Amino acid sequence: MKKNAFIFAAIFAALLSFTSCLTTTTNAGSVGADRKQILLVSEEEIEQSAQQSYAEVLQEAQKAGTLNRDAATVQRVQKIANNLIPQTGVFRSDAPSWNWQVNVITDNTVNAWCMPGGKIVVYTGIINGLKLTDGELAAVMGHEIAHALKEHSRERASQSTLQNMGVVLTSTALGLKKQGTEMLGMAAQFTFGLPFSRKHETEADRMGTELMARAGYDPYEAVNVWKKMASLSSEQPPELLSTHPSHETRINDLQNIAKKVYPLYEAAKK
Repeated sequence: MKKNAFIFAAIFAALLSFTSCLTTTTNAGSVGADRKQILLVSEEEIEQSAQQSYAEVLQEAQKAGTLNRDAATVQRVQKIANNLIPQTGVFRSDAPSWNWQVNVITDNTVNAWCMPGGKIVVYTGIINGLKLTDGELAAVMGHEIAHALKEHSRERASQSTLQNMGVVLTSTALGLKKQGTEMLGMAAQFTFGLPFSRKHETEADRMGTELMARAGYDPYEAVNVWKKMASLSSEQPPELLSTHPSHETRINDLQNIAKKVYPLYEAAKK
């Protein structure tokens, strides 16, 4: 068993070492966001898929009468986006000139997202459910924008491709049958996939907090968001089994990041 595990780790490490130093999509900023990334899938392919998905979401919301229904909320969300978007240049010089789109969907879903290329949707459920202040909403939107800046969708697709390659090669090397291959895939997900996803969330937290600080929003309001999230969802799977860091981990990390970028907020307020 130990020998098999070693073979799996060795093959997967070889694949990672081949791709892990390819490129980075962003500058460091103040939070050190210049991590090297695995990018096997093309940017064009990801953006084309994102544009199609975004159009479908908006079309469905339009038919349901939930797209941009509340003019005051739409204006509020777009104002915050307009304050955040110019700050994206600190991470990517091309980002401020992206074809940004900002829409609000009236739905109880506690969520917001930003697709590759700057396609943003905010659900009223997260605004009303958490009773977000403008600063807290800026933290949420900054986090989602950071995912797009760092091309996390593209990186996840690339990592998934690489992970599947590792499983197939390892399974072949060990002569595993279907059940063994499935178990190997689960092991790969826990060993590589979930930690990878949690890394993305932490990275987006940090970059988003810097964006909001530079836009003139108190970065400590990002901490408040996750305190509210923790109170909203009392049950959370163990961090080891989750795609996201625990609420406690996020709150502690955001407190440190807020302290680090607070001078940027003070400078923006002058």
